Amino acid sequence: MSTRYPFTAVVGMDDLRLALLLNAVSPAVGGVLVRGEKGTAKSTAVRALAELLPAVPVVAGCRFSCDPVSPDPGCPDGPHEAGPGAERPARMVELPVGASEDRLVGALDIEKALADGVKAFEPGLLADAHRGILYVDEVNLLHDHLIDLLLDAAAMGSSYVEREGVSVRHAARFLLVGTMNPEEGELRPQLLDRFGLTVEVAASREPEQRVEVVRRRLAFEDDPAAFAARWTGEETALRGRIVAARALLPQVTLGDAVLLQIAATCAAFEVDGMRADIVMARTATALAAWAGRTEVTSEDVRQAALLALPHRRRRSPFDAPGLDEDKLDETLEQFKGDEPEEDPEPDGPGDGGPGDGGPDGGGPGGGIPPQGEGHAPDDVAPDDAPAPDDVPAPEEVPAPEPASAPQGARAGERAAVKAAEPFRTKMLSVPGLGEGAAGRRSRARTEHGRTTGATRPRGALTKLHLAATVRAAAPHQKARGRTGRGLVVRRDDLRQATREGREGNLVLFAVDASGSMAARQRMSAVKGAVLSLLLDAYQRRDKVGLVTFRGRDAEVALPPTSSVDAAAARLEQLPTGGRTPLSAGLLKAHDVLRVERLRDPSRRPLLVVVTDGRATGGGADPVALAARAARLHAADGTASVVVDCETGPVRLGLAVSLARELGGTAVSLDELRADSIAGLVRDVQGTHRTTARRAA
Repeated sequence: MSTRYPFTAVVGMDDLRLALLLNAVSPAVGGVLVRGEKGTAKSTAVRALAELLPAVPVVAGCRFSCDPVSPDPGCPDGPHEAGPGAERPARMVELPVGASEDRLVGALDIEKALADGVKAFEPGLLADAHRGILYVDEVNLLHDHLIDLLLDAAAMGSSYVEREGVSVRHAARFLLVGTMNPEEGELRPQLLDRFGLTVEVAASREPEQRVEVVRRRLAFEDDPAAFAARWTGEETALRGRIVAARALLPQVTLGDAVLLQIAATCAAFEVDGMRADIVMARTATALAAWAGRTEVTSEDVRQAALLALPHRRRRSPFDAPGLDEDKLDETLEQFKGDEPEEDPEPDGPGDGGPGDGGPDGGGPGGGIPPQGEGHAPDDVAPDDAPAPDDVPAPEEVPAPEPASAPQGARAGERAAVKAAEPFRTKMLSVPGLGEGAAGRRSRARTEHGRTTGATRPRGALTKLHLAATVRAAAPHQKARGRTGRGLVVRRDDLRQATREGREGNLVLFAVDASGSMAARQRMSAVKGAVLSLLLDAYQRRDKVGLVTFRGRDAEVALPPTSSVDAAAARLEQLPTGGRTPLSAGLLKAHDVLRVERLRDPSRRPLLVVVTDGRATGGGADPVALAARAARLHAADGTASVVVDCETGPVRLGLAVSLARELGGTAVSLDELRADSIAGLVRDVQGTHRTTARRAA
């Protein structure tokens, strides 16, 4: 086994290390979600934690790691009798992004079950991770149904497998750690809520600390064994402190005053449900045990809130993460009761945390500050601190008038305007049946969904279509010499169920930001519509991209990504003005889609062109050039929708003509709303005309 980087050698990132250690002390906290930019040692810290966990006693030969003192009575390898067992190191199991459901929860040998009537079960990663760590790198890129299975098992402490009448249950209690880069997309709020704690990490901006990171990493790569040996003392001390905190944990008490503070804090920040209260209580208890105390203090509650509440405050992908610490302090002070006196220094192994040195000290370390240390000083505002009262929030800053545009701006160019409030949009989908990544927009062949037919399996059989299998085997029973009432089934008879569900698409927005859009003060409504479509794309698990065109050319404002909040940020900053190079925008969108087809052929695109249809730039005959560019998309079979932004009593219908060239449809801004009366009337009229044609 390769040598892992020591946990105590990690420089900085106090909140991350503290959150991991609290879960090591009390796995009931519910795991950690680590959010941060690439290259910040997220994976290094998680993998290093596994080396600190104490050895696990197990029943010899049990594939499900049953505890020999109290074995699981429902263990598939059981029943086991209580008694002495063997010890093995705590495992860290990694769940790859491309894992299947069978790899996660386990697989049944369906052929053996049909042929021999034997319930044969092969354990999955959930069984391997029992009583250890389950690590999911890039958890936001996992399919939603896998995340649901994962978090359900983490919450219930067991995994259930139901396949064609065969049921298996086994224990699955593990420390769940997920890491993600927010630039690659967000988790749904209801999935965020299932993680106990969350930590935001970023690379240090202090040159001295960055130098220490590089120095230690190079030393580790030169001689991993020698580097790890230097930290043996700190690792042993920290491991002993974890064991001591685990032993102390059952003795820690939560007073009524502390419980009231927890409840008041969750109510003040308007978090949904009761999970936040429970997680805060468990975290505060673990913090007290980690500090060597048997009573929870207000400072424990404060630190627990900073770890357990920020991700539960996000109700949409456009909400900024973080917590108002001034409001938190006011709430805790308001409901503060009599507190026990706090020991100045906790006794036990590793008093000040794992190591007392680090980059600023005289020896190796990078200590974990107990309960709340490591925050910004009082005179330094943290990154997520609220703005002063006399400074308006970004959404309250009025858009500058055209006259106040900076010197040197092109004629007709205007500054960015604020987007209108988003709304629930009409369903836009790609016609046909795809095979792309799971989502909620267009019809697709998926592993999950309603059964629509059966086919011969390609490779391993995963979803048996029982009726089709019986029909395939029935005509051959006499030739196979069947006796009695049984059915002789062979491999050639097995049929795989084909299922139809939904897929996520690549939604590429081509947004007209020319002067014709701004002249009628429509850009606010246009941005609100695009923002609404972005929110819809987030809910339907799409990738999004943003192409803008104005003046003389078009540009890719945002390459296709799963981060819709990044697209919203680019949209908010989008200035307007100049001519309308419609052909350039369509050609740029065509180039983006061509490259994306090479990268991800199975993800089908949906082109959404937001324009009034006017073409006033890009060549001698801009209208003809735009029509030719539109026909390129039609030739590729790209599904297209034109959002017609034309308003006023006299309308030229140019956007409708563009939609015709694209081979797509056109909807007005009003019809885009899901609850629009105009859209409803149009749908009813379309249905009436279709019925009349069929009757004729």
